[in-house]
Amino acid sequence: MVRRLLRAIWEGPFSTQLRRFAIVGTVTAGVQMVLLWLFVDTIRLNYLLGATIAIEITIILTYVLNNAWTFESMQHANAVEYVVGLCKTNVVRGTAIPIQLAVLFTLVEWQSIPYLFSNGVAIALSGLYRYMLDARWTWG
Repeated sequence: MVRRLLRAIWEGPFSTQLRRFAIVGTVTAGVQMVLLWLFVDTIRLNYLLGATIAIEITIILTYVLNNAWTFESMQHANAVEYVVGLCKTNVVRGTAIPIQLAVLFTLVEWQSIPYLFSNGVAIALSGLYRYMLDARWTWG
């Protein structure tokens, strides 16, 4: 089963799109981690508030990059499509915020795992959910 999944990711009909989505996600996850660190360690915000702000900033960045590269064949080109797509991705990714924050909170408060590592786990766990909804609804 795992072998079949890995083969589909590498050779399947959506393999290029999925790889691009993962690359964009990795880059924006890095941006989110840096923003979270700045908000918590520099500005001294609570890690959950800092995470919420960092997530929203990276939602916009992710949309811009995914629209230009990942989903280029279905790209939102005119202003109306672009704004509607940005709103849709905000809904999709906005519904993932509680998932991400719940995982972050659980790992930090109940497992005493550092907030940056916990945030990375939370990003990874909510990634497939975001891909499925964005691919089918935002650009579908």
